[in-house]
Amino acid sequence: MNEPSTSGPLSGVMVVELGGLGPVPFAGMTLAGMGASVVRVERPGGDVFFAGYESSDLLNRGKSTVALDLKSPEGLARCRALVADADIVLEGSRPGALERLGLGPDDVMATHPGLVYGRMTGWGQAGPRSATAGHDINYIALTGVLDAIGSPDGPPVVPLNVVGDFGGGAMYLVAGVLAALHQARATGQGDVVDAAIVDGVAHLLTGVHSWLASGRWEKQRGSNLLDGGAPFYATYETADGRSVAVGALEPQFFAALLRGLEIQHPYVQDDRASWPRLRAELAAAFKSRARDHWDAVFAQTDACVTPVLDLVEAADDDHLRARRAVVRLSGVVQSGDAPRFLGAGPLTAGRAR
Repeated sequence: MNEPSTSGPLSGVMVVELGGLGPVPFAGMTLAGMGASVVRVERPGGDVFFAGYESSDLLNRGKSTVALDLKSPEGLARCRALVADADIVLEGSRPGALERLGLGPDDVMATHPGLVYGRMTGWGQAGPRSATAGHDINYIALTGVLDAIGSPDGPPVVPLNVVGDFGGGAMYLVAGVLAALHQARATGQGDVVDAAIVDGVAHLLTGVHSWLASGRWEKQRGSNLLDGGAPFYATYETADGRSVAVGALEPQFFAALLRGLEIQHPYVQDDRASWPRLRAELAAAFKSRARDHWDAVFAQTDACVTPVLDLVEAADDDHLRARRAVVRLSGVVQSGDAPRFLGAGPLTAGRAR
């Protein structure tokens, strides 16, 4: 795993992470990668989700961890002391849970008004579902994301838990606490950040909502420009049973795609009536050769064709390896820190951790 960061724009910022799964640890890991000192408070015995596999829990990289029983006076007192020294607190409990322990924002900010208190939930701090349990799949289902993913003749397809937990959840929590930290540094007044996954996922849909509002989005999944409905924005099987991804949206990229595949038919890209024939011709062409052949053909072109790599293959990709976007550390495949900070000088001379 990565060692704690010793530099970065958040160097000197103290973060206390009050346990939790998924989004909160990811947010803490992201802040640690930016240079913050992050202390994770866990229950004694650790995280039951990773029981026996703690060394593989990459969401805890860059942090220090302390085990505290918050139901005991001693553990609660130690946690309060940690919070008293913090710039940011991250928590992912159900609404009201930390208030019952005397660790809610009203309790701790009464004596620490400059604190930024980040609250991560699926449904939010208020609303008809706020007191109920849920997971990523439920949050993306309610907001419309899940219904929009998949083929037109099949059920919705679950896109891992990256859209809800990490995209609509953790990254909005990070953005919120950093904005509030900027305010606290300027005014001395902190804030409570209510980061709900349903809010973030709905916000991520703004572009799709624009298509819907303009009448250019079909409700049937797999029928639109960006959901696999367009043959030039889709995946295709290759001769070796692997796949390539095609994203040739712009006309010049579409033309490069057809050149690379040696397809002579003069297709009009936005002629939907021709899409079935185009899809069939693209499928036949890609099926004629192996995935790595097509990678070699398109790698240095603007056709927007890439191999579909599995999670382990990604660590050996030349581009990802050059950028350390996906790395092997101690034999463990994992992401590098993101985003990068290149320093105050010319970009070519900046640092990239």
